Amino acid sequence: MTRHLITSAIPYINGIKHLGNLVGSQLPADLFARYQRGRGNEVMFLCATDEHGTPAELAAAKAGQPVAEYCAEMHEVQSKIAEGFRLSFDHFGRSSSDQNRKLTQHFAGVLNQQGLIREVSETQMYSPTDGRFLPDRYIEGTCPNCGYDSARGDQCDNCTKQLDPVDLINPHSTISGATDLEMRETKHLYLRQSAMKDQLDAWIDSKSDWPVLTTSIAKKWLHDGDGLQDRGITRDLDWGVPVMNGDQPWPGMEGKVFYVWFDAPIEYIACAQEWVDAGKGTDWERWWRTDKGATDVTYTQFMGKDNVPFHTLSFPATILGSGEPWKLVDFIKSFNYLNYDGGQFSTSRGRGVFMDQALDILPADYWRWWLLSHAPESSDSEFTWEGFQAGVNKDLADVLGNLVSRVTKFCRSKFKEVVPEGGTTAAEDKGSADKEGHYLLHELRERLEAYQTHMDAIEVRKAATELRAIWVAGNEYLQAAAPWTVYKTDPEKAAAQIRLALNLIRLYAVLSAPFIPDTAAKMLDTLGTTDDSWPDDIYSALTTLPAGHAFTVPDVLFAKITDEQREDWQTRFAGIRT
Repeated sequence: MTRHLITSAIPYINGIKHLGNLVGSQLPADLFARYQRGRGNEVMFLCATDEHGTPAELAAAKAGQPVAEYCAEMHEVQSKIAEGFRLSFDHFGRSSSDQNRKLTQHFAGVLNQQGLIREVSETQMYSPTDGRFLPDRYIEGTCPNCGYDSARGDQCDNCTKQLDPVDLINPHSTISGATDLEMRETKHLYLRQSAMKDQLDAWIDSKSDWPVLTTSIAKKWLHDGDGLQDRGITRDLDWGVPVMNGDQPWPGMEGKVFYVWFDAPIEYIACAQEWVDAGKGTDWERWWRTDKGATDVTYTQFMGKDNVPFHTLSFPATILGSGEPWKLVDFIKSFNYLNYDGGQFSTSRGRGVFMDQALDILPADYWRWWLLSHAPESSDSEFTWEGFQAGVNKDLADVLGNLVSRVTKFCRSKFKEVVPEGGTTAAEDKGSADKEGHYLLHELRERLEAYQTHMDAIEVRKAATELRAIWVAGNEYLQAAAPWTVYKTDPEKAAAQIRLALNLIRLYAVLSAPFIPDTAAKMLDTLGTTDDSWPDDIYSALTTLPAGHAFTVPDVLFAKITDEQREDWQTRFAGIRT
């Protein structure tokens, strides 16, 4: 048994997330967590809401609520939606927790002791109209690098280039829209990332198995232009972790808070403390402290490509710079963007299908399967309603659902609702004359090995392709064996074929559970078994349900999406969500 620490990039609190957010971090992280648990490994899967900084303040102001009240309410909303999508977090925390506040202040104090924090007097954008300094995300304008007209003051979402507000062309306040911005002097703390450039470079070089997308973005930030720059870690905001030097006040930093991108990744660690304090477990340090047992933990992070710079550079700089024995990430799985029907998904602009809307029209497994099987790994991918309809109908309804329906209904009509006895299956006797069964087992052995290889490597689309091929193999076996025809002349042989097929359904439930957990559970329930053990051996896996074992015929596993439904959804989600 191995131990796996898994974190998903924590979503901003500002509203319900869209399907692009889901497939870019939380959903593939859940896939991997479920797979590792299915293999019998120990898993700690953590996520949280990112509650500090500009997005929270802006969203609360728009909702007309105090920011703390808004965050508490939206955490509950996001938590329930996560449950709806069957995201199997061990804990879903909050970056505004006391645990994260204390740990963030601790890291700041330790980094200061290590000489890695400096104070900087600088000029920042100030809006006379708003009567306040404008943090980076309160400012938008045109990116000087790519020309994107909605670049933020800290980073362009289109080209991922790190920016300062003064770099923007025609900047304006996102609060009031004011353009009469001026520069005024203020004082802030900077993390001396530049002092750790060589150490970070060597650490990234040691991760030869990381996706090209991850390392290319990290290297770009390390070496392009003037190389890795020191990063401001405080802001002139009211909402956030108050700036402290450990547990002591920080002279000159009164009224300031830590930058959200400093405290948010620290929440990964604090979330484990929250897990313990919530009574869900004990000894969080064995997951996070290498001096307390975390040396045998494999730590995997999941995120969209826009989050890569902070997870490959800033957060590791915090961990390494502390000089303390914290667990560093072993593998970063990053994703490109899922686009929506010819444009971009956007939470702030309300464009696309959002997680609550998706669950209102179809069960979670429909979305889980399509999104994971089209995950934007090597390049951006596109959600279209036509593609979604085709994927659901062909993969889920025609292949998997059809196999389960054909086998259980035929068995009920000829042998009643029990696993039939008679004959010998290829799984029960390697010398059996069932050539179709032997061919099936040979193919399943090869495909199971490939499926596991892709899942271990977190190659999501390849794993989905292999799983679908495993489903297809069962249908091809039924077509070749034709038990409904064999039954007319040799009922015992047909019984053996159906016995093998019923065991195949149980195998499919186990292998499919990481992708479509609700359907997998329904398949096991239909078969009257709780045996969800991972198949170490195909022969034993396909003899789990003995003759005489009772089952029931399920309702349709997956209803096909009609053209009328697709057209209705295309129209309903063609505009902007208000």
